[in-house]
Amino acid sequence: MRAPAVEDGTKVSMSGHELVFGQTIFTPREANDIGHDMEALRARIREDGYLLIRGFYDRETVLAAGMDILQQLSDQGLLDADAPLEDGVIGQENEGAVLRNNVVLKMPNYLRLVNSDRIMTFFEAFLGGPVLTLDHKWPRAVKRGASTGAHYDIVFMGAGTNELYTAWTPLGDISLDMGPLVFCPGSNHLEHLRATYGTADAHNDLLDGHLSRDPNDLIESLGVEWASTPFRAGDIMIFGMYFLHGSLDNVSDRFRISTDTRYQLASEPVDERHMGPHPDQIPKAENRKTMSEMREKWGI
Repeated sequence: MRAPAVEDGTKVSMSGHELVFGQTIFTPREANDIGHDMEALRARIREDGYLLIRGFYDRETVLAAGMDILQQLSDQGLLDADAPLEDGVIGQENEGAVLRNNVVLKMPNYLRLVNSDRIMTFFEAFLGGPVLTLDHKWPRAVKRGASTGAHYDIVFMGAGTNELYTAWTPLGDISLDMGPLVFCPGSNHLEHLRATYGTADAHNDLLDGHLSRDPNDLIESLGVEWASTPFRAGDIMIFGMYFLHGSLDNVSDRFRISTDTRYQLASEPVDERHMGPHPDQIPKAENRKTMSEMREKWGI
């Protein structure tokens, strides 16, 4: 089940900035060896900031959820009509997808996956009580040339409990050229970052909640290392709110299909901005600061 390490010297990019395996980016540690030991999993996520579990979900269930997204892309005219739907080949215009809540509600296989007994039972055991998942779901269909900058999730959903967990799930096989998740192991221990950037609110304070789109900038300023790997349908990445992550550039001809969903104890405070029938409405920017202004203030 363990994925082979990426060969040293393999080059990838994040927002056009090169990373080289074995030098500035590395293969992450997997948690399958402790997958049934909740105390060990809790200790691991405290240490590394994340859990990478291969084959967590049934593969066919995941692929069915991915097909829901691909069908929406097809309905929006974003796929190459001459290629098989399941290949997710990007149309000639290379346009991004709009997958807001009204679209998500039309994706039954997707919703069955992210609300499944498999994931809810896991988090009940992991967190030690009844859990809920935020109504706001983040299905992703990343076009060619796109990536996500480095960020903490707390900046986007920090009005409830800090003990909220993200499950990043590939909804198909994702090779390095398709722009998988990229992350900084141990970045949950960056106390100065937590006390500065980690207290910001992208809904109210910032024009852009991403700390940086240059991974080498953060290697120099924070002393972090980067990690990534190819993923297969069924794998999952779980991490907390104070964990630096983003995505590599999609340089392929296929949409990168994945989803971010969040889980917490039902007894803890909830960020109500991400609940209800319209959980993906972001207020208009007024008197917000640029990240460069705030980083200068924070000394980062």
